[in-house]
Amino acid sequence: MHDELTALIARHARPDGRTPIDGVLLSKVDRPGPPETSTSGTVFALIAQGGKRLVLGDRVFDYGAGQYLVASVDLPVSGRFTGPSLGFGLELRPSVIASLLTEADPPRGPVPSGIAVSDASADLIDAVTRMVRLIERPRDRAILAPMIEREILWRLITGDQAATVREMGLAGSSLTRISKAVAWIRTHYASPFRVEDLARECGMSVSAFHRGFQAVTAVSPIQFQKRIRLQEARLRLATSGDVARAGFAVGYESASQFSRDYRRLFGVPPSLDRVR
Repeated sequence: MHDELTALIARHARPDGRTPIDGVLLSKVDRPGPPETSTSGTVFALIAQGGKRLVLGDRVFDYGAGQYLVASVDLPVSGRFTGPSLGFGLELRPSVIASLLTEADPPRGPVPSGIAVSDASADLIDAVTRMVRLIERPRDRAILAPMIEREILWRLITGDQAATVREMGLAGSSLTRISKAVAWIRTHYASPFRVEDLARECGMSVSAFHRGFQAVTAVSPIQFQKRIRLQEARLRLATSGDVARAGFAVGYESASQFSRDYRRLFGVPPSLDRVR
C-alpha cells in the first residue's frame, strides 16, 4: 500500500467522511467499536490501513489493507472496523459506468452478489492515490477528478469484480432489475406486497426473480423488507422512544412479533435497546 495514500487519508479524513471532491469519501477510525447496522450504499471502498468486517444476511466479508469491497446495490448490512483503520470510498454512478461500457464488451453470466471483495491492483491503488491527492490541489479538481474517476471505474470493470460493476451500467441487466425491486421495497417498506407482482414489475419470472434477489441480497424479498422495517424502527426509537408506535409505523400489526423480530436482529428487545 502506498505510504502517500495512508498519509493523505490520515490528514484529510473528516468525521462525516466527506471531501471537497464529489462522491469521494475518506474514513479514519482510531479504535474499533461495536457492529453497527446501516445500508451499504453503492460504493467502491478500499482499505489503506487496518480492516473491516461487513455482514450481509449470512455472508461475512472481511477485507484489510490493499483490498477493496464493491457494493453494487444499497443493502442493509452490519459492519465494524476491526482496528485502527484508514479507508477510501467512491460512490458508484451507473451513468459513468455505462459510458465506459461503450468501450468494453460486458460479459454475460449469473446475477452477481450485491457485495464482493478483492485484492487491489497496483494500478488501482495508484489511481486512488492520485484522486486523494486532488484534495490538496483545488485548481486541478474540476478537470482531473472526473478523469481519475473513469480510470478507477475502468480498473474495476477490467478487474476481479468486472461482472458486478459492469452489470450496474447495463440498463436491462438482471442486477439493474433487482436493484429496482430493492429500491421499491426500501420506499414502500411499511406496505405489504406480493412477490409475484414485484417480479412482474421487474420483467422477470417469479423463479428467476427469487434466484436473482437471493444472489444479490443474501435474503428473500420478504426477509429484506423485514430488515428495512426493523432498521427504520430502530431509528424511530432513537427519537421517540415509543416501542409500540415504532412497530406499527413500519408495518407491524403485532407488537409481540415486532419485539421477537427486533431481538433476533439486534440482540436485545426494543424496550431495552431504547434505554441503551
